[in-house]
Amino acid sequence: MSKSVAIVTGAAGDIGRAIAKRLADDHDVILLVDVDEAAAQKAAQALGPAGRFVVFKADITSEIDTAAMAKAASALGTVKTLVNNAGAARAVSLHDTTPEIWRADSALNLEAAFLCFRAVEDMLKASKGSVINIASVNGMAVFGHPAYSAAKAGLLHFTKLVAVEYGKFGIRSNAVAPGTVRTQAWEARAAANPNVFEEAKRWYALRRVVDPVDVANAVSFLASPLASAITGVCLPVDCGLTAGQAELAHTFTQSDHY
Repeated sequence: MSKSVAIVTGAAGDIGRAIAKRLADDHDVILLVDVDEAAAQKAAQALGPAGRFVVFKADITSEIDTAAMAKAASALGTVKTLVNNAGAARAVSLHDTTPEIWRADSALNLEAAFLCFRAVEDMLKASKGSVINIASVNGMAVFGHPAYSAAKAGLLHFTKLVAVEYGKFGIRSNAVAPGTVRTQAWEARAAANPNVFEEAKRWYALRRVVDPVDVANAVSFLASPLASAITGVCLPVDCGLTAGQAELAHTFTQSDHY
């Protein structure tokens, strides 16, 4: 029997590693795709046996690289799951966003998901597989990083496009939209400002920020048979941020008492 394969892009990062680890519960092989091969190799070694966690270096904004990625995945077994996780945000404000930053953010956060999907679409048709795009709450509302946010909004629409056009082949397409995730990047901010997490938490209904494992659990669910009737949706994993502003609600509730 052919081994089941999951592809995770941006696999060297905190969220990518957590997703890879979780998907290994339901897949035989995880292809860890990242432009930073050394970091991906380090992640793979920490995750488990080399035969189960395979590293592939690729610039997923390159059509040539994504085609090579698809070929490598096919050689490992039956591709059942594609997780478009790779992403990055640059300029915080629109005023500081140069045309180069706009194009770069669009290429990595939106076009790359398109290239990766097109590269493996025939394999997903054959397996009646699943695509999970890691979007962001920034694609749902304005929270800064405009080029990144616009690309993530496009990624949400792309998720629906795949769901509608490829549903007849049995392919499901969904997105996960994390809020603030406690990654190394945020830990670095915390080193500079010890109160950064406390300041962020007040806007979240659950009074905490997201852990990479929270995102991984959502991805695992959407990729599993438990979600067999779910396609074309965006699942916020944001501790309640997009439900409403917790601090603002608290202020109004307090004022109601006086």
